[in-house]
Amino acid sequence: MRGQGCNVWDHPVIGRRQLLQVGGLSLLGFGLSDLTRMELHAQNSSTARRGTAKSVVFIFQSGGPSQFETFDPKPQAPVDIRGEYGTTATNLPGVHFCEYLPKLAQRADRFSIVRTMHHVADREFRNEHNSCHYLLHTGTTELPVGDTNATITAPRPGRLAWPSIGSLVAYGAAADSATSWPAVVEIPRGNLMAYPGRSSGILGPKYDRWGVNLAPQCNAKDAAGSCPNCFSHDDPNDPSRAAGTGPNAWWDNSSCRNPDFHRPSLGVENGFTVGQLENRSQLLRRLEAVRQEIDRSELGPGAFAVGATAAGETAIRARWEAHRVQAMQLLAAAGPGAKNPFDLTQESSSIRDLYGRQEWGQGFLVARRLIEAGVRMVQINLRGWDTHQNAFRDLKGKLLPSIDHCLSGFLDDLDDRGLLDETLVVMCGEMGRTPKISPITVGGKNASGEVFTPGRHHWGDVFPCFFAGGPIRPGRVIGTTDSHGGLPVTEAYTPADLAATIFFALGIGPERQFHDEDGRPYRIYRGQPIRELL
Repeated sequence: MRGQGCNVWDHPVIGRRQLLQVGGLSLLGFGLSDLTRMELHAQNSSTARRGTAKSVVFIFQSGGPSQFETFDPKPQAPVDIRGEYGTTATNLPGVHFCEYLPKLAQRADRFSIVRTMHHVADREFRNEHNSCHYLLHTGTTELPVGDTNATITAPRPGRLAWPSIGSLVAYGAAADSATSWPAVVEIPRGNLMAYPGRSSGILGPKYDRWGVNLAPQCNAKDAAGSCPNCFSHDDPNDPSRAAGTGPNAWWDNSSCRNPDFHRPSLGVENGFTVGQLENRSQLLRRLEAVRQEIDRSELGPGAFAVGATAAGETAIRARWEAHRVQAMQLLAAAGPGAKNPFDLTQESSSIRDLYGRQEWGQGFLVARRLIEAGVRMVQINLRGWDTHQNAFRDLKGKLLPSIDHCLSGFLDDLDDRGLLDETLVVMCGEMGRTPKISPITVGGKNASGEVFTPGRHHWGDVFPCFFAGGPIRPGRVIGTTDSHGGLPVTEAYTPADLAATIFFALGIGPERQFHDEDGRPYRIYRGQPIRELL
């Protein structure tokens, strides 16, 4: 019923992030994209179409936001469907959003909404987090053959996993050779967002994203929302049990209300100095550890038996050598005197206030700085949208005001700087929510011991998606749902269409292909760009 926590098996089995850890942060995270190869591939492609976007910011509303309480309210529906909130008029004639999105409503002429995104997988897949995570982030319509919602979270021999949208962006979008930053960066809490579909799959680990943990440790129980206003949907409604140091408090949050991000450091605590990276014998010892790790994991015992896989070892050594070179470039990019995208002290107080001094706002500000530094795709993960219970308390009090403020500030700042025309902004969750409002279990109790309050539950039949910038035609509301907001009644679009729209906007043409590590060709597109947006 809730989003995935961190599962060690979701991380790539090759311990790439062990190569370079700076200041306790995983600077290599899950691997850097091979920018040089990507650039050469793009230069050699005579048929690639070039869109107007240079980069994409993908805002992931983890858990699945309600279409009713965001961009598709149904004020004429029965109360157990329309919910507790009213609507607010946008600056588009006849278009209304949820009443708690007033700032976005007054900017509706600067973005477009697709109200009829949906999953076409079988119901047991389109209504569950694990499966929908995979479907959304890979831009596909079905799980790999042989997988279920339960198995997709763990390694499985023989799985042909489709690459994430980010990995295909890293492969297919031309890179600026002037930047040493990774092609795809995920913030701010990669360690808490280990979900299926975020890896490079059959494309190969060279195109994995860089997951950066910028936010302080979170001690909240089943945390949601934006620090320092983080919360849990299990929080009691009894005021005497509010989080804090009181005798009846549900949990003690006195040490866990600092939203300030920390910068990737160039120190050597738990990490490597430049000299150590240049020490080949030390690198080889790391490679030996990787070999043992692989031997224990997906390739099975004996995969690296003496004399059996010399070619495989050579490939691994070459891959690690490429990552070593890129790590050196990254250290140089973030060195003393450099404009570090993660250093928000370089921003004025007015800009920081425009975005909001919460975790989400800071994430949006870092995203702007990363795209200015040449990063092709930034994914911002926003926790807390799995509103099974206390939905109307938490959406009104926490989630909606936060996203209304920080996303509006982000759009304003991009526009003011002339960046919106070259930056595609996409926001959605992995699913929508049920039309019917109900408790998870009638009479059941939540983790804090209170009886479940009403909310909405998993619903993959329809969900909204936000688009702005780049080639997107603004001020459009695309698609219509039925009177109860549960099904599309006009053309509906899949995650494959979402992915194709991103690729098209970045100039990755529909004829583009990639090859897996064994040389087999695949087309990047699995759907069609949403033509009404472009």
